[in-house]
Amino acid sequence: MDEKVQIVIDGKSYDFPVIIGTENEKGIDITKLRGETSYITVDNGFGNTGSCTSAITYLDGEKGILRYRGYPIEQIAEQSSFVETAYLLIEGELPKKDELSQFSQSFTAHADLHKDMISSFSGYPQGGHPMGLLSAMICSLSGYYPELLAPEPSQEEMKKTAAQLLSKVRTITAYTYKQSLNQDFVPPRSDLSYIANFLHMMFSTKEKEFPIDDIIVSALRSILILHADHEQNCSTSTVRLVGSSWANMFASISAGVCALWGPLHGGANQKVLEMLEEIHQAGGDVQKFIDKAKDPDDSYRLMGFGHRVYKNFDPRSIIIKKRTHELFDKLGIHDPLLEIALKLEEATLKDEYFVKRKLYPNVDFYSGLIYKAIGIPTDMFTVMFAIGRMPGWIAHWKEMKENPKSKIGRPRQIYTGATERPFVPIDQR
Repeated sequence: MDEKVQIVIDGKSYDFPVIIGTENEKGIDITKLRGETSYITVDNGFGNTGSCTSAITYLDGEKGILRYRGYPIEQIAEQSSFVETAYLLIEGELPKKDELSQFSQSFTAHADLHKDMISSFSGYPQGGHPMGLLSAMICSLSGYYPELLAPEPSQEEMKKTAAQLLSKVRTITAYTYKQSLNQDFVPPRSDLSYIANFLHMMFSTKEKEFPIDDIIVSALRSILILHADHEQNCSTSTVRLVGSSWANMFASISAGVCALWGPLHGGANQKVLEMLEEIHQAGGDVQKFIDKAKDPDDSYRLMGFGHRVYKNFDPRSIIIKKRTHELFDKLGIHDPLLEIALKLEEATLKDEYFVKRKLYPNVDFYSGLIYKAIGIPTDMFTVMFAIGRMPGWIAHWKEMKENPKSKIGRPRQIYTGATERPFVPIDQR
């Protein structure tokens, strides 16, 4: 017998079906609530509202579980490449050798930017934030590739658009960095892998090739994979909401970039690094800042601790911490910020205040240190997050487009403004 939930309003009962996911997650389907009762639900921040069903990512915050298409993040982070992970998220299954080869080759074919698009970089202020340029350039792709903008794209058209976007986003990012330094752009190379090519375009110059170190590639690969998807977060929900109007993939994901830009979302790792630098400049007294965070009369807070979803630990933080140590050890980096981070982690994990509130280091706590070690400037940390999240955004846009039950997003509200009143002419106010 199908499970149902009964809601009683003004003495009348209404039955609503229960939806059960493959991991036994349960939700009440209130799709017909307003039509049958004239009532709506109110859920500030949508923390208890499921906007869709999805087969892409499973997340259990209580148990610290994260899986892409059923595969544990721990296994993917150790064994998969970023391109292979992107294929898995977008297409639903791990690729065979020939499928992965074709997918990788499509990245090479689409790595270059249109010459007119390249000229657009010079018109952007040199000191402008790179997230603004990234969003603008992604949206502008719709003007350069109008053949990919069909309202109901075929599977082949969606695959081509995905390849265009995944490939060009790293070129856009690298060129944004070069523009900020007033350096010549370095074009992509067809003989390099996805991440190695990105590093080449970022840090090579016409005079000198950037030496591609496997440990740097490995660390960056892990970060991008760990950020590849995280189910219905702010930016992913934005992509789906914009896409629900049948806006094209470029426009929808450009909106996702803007949502990610905020410090409460993608900008968190930048805030962590700024916090560590503040502690270092103040003499490195970790306990002083811990006490400030615990003081109820002090608004100070430690960045990179706790998570809105994970309640016991963030499985991604364990992986990224390991990669941080590997990178620093291999490159012989001695960074006082890493020492401060380790002291903070050790102290907070033993402190009853943090333990009771489940405030443990999350994935943002260490990722900024890796970016800093590689040489990526602080204001580009969120751009790196966006590169990693591209496969997830594309997968969700594609899943929504392929679902015949998808509707245009149109949240409701409870009006709390003035009741009806007559208009007053300006000379009588």
